[in-house]
Amino acid sequence: MPSVFVQGRPVDSYPPLAPEARRGSVRRITEVGEEVLHKPCRDVTEFGPDLAALIDDMFLTMHIADGAGLAANQVGVDLRLFVYDCPDDDGVRHVGHIVNPVLEPLDPAGRRLLDEGEGCLSVPGAVMGVARPDRAVVRGYDQEGRPLVTEGTGYFARCLAHETDHVNGHVYLDRLSSRERKDALRQVADRREQVFARRAAKAAALSG
Repeated sequence: MPSVFVQGRPVDSYPPLAPEARRGSVRRITEVGEEVLHKPCRDVTEFGPDLAALIDDMFLTMHIADGAGLAANQVGVDLRLFVYDCPDDDGVRHVGHIVNPVLEPLDPAGRRLLDEGEGCLSVPGAVMGVARPDRAVVRGYDQEGRPLVTEGTGYFARCLAHETDHVNGHVYLDRLSSRERKDALRQVADRREQVFARRAAKAAALSG
């Protein structure tokens, strides 16, 4: 099996830093509690250079923050779009973006829930167990407006579901009990500054 899939297609080789990131600029990552994260995003209706530039910026911002996925509202943009650079449980790397993503419902009889640790760049420093199906299918479009279907398993499925939640106005804390949510927010309070220091150091190293 190929070791890298880009936009769902196998490639022979791919650089550690996605080409989009090399063209992009770092944007501020929004944090839980900001309005843009807690309301459904608008559909993308214009496919052109502005959308391409946003995707480039999101790739670099995700890379600097050591993320596996990043939605547009996590950089303050109210649009249904996310990018990803994420391994699955077999070590296969998946890289790409999805515009106007829709997560397909799975047959409950054929799905398996995995309760595993999940974090979020907008909830800096917190990791909590969240139950997600071990498979995800997302339909949407690429930046040129061409239809695409992206399917993932394991950790990549978790990423696809997590990012689609974002564009629907939900963060993973919404899936936790009140006690678990408080625990996550305590983790943020304890670790947030360390997370931001790591991001700043990585940005400095890349620009230097």
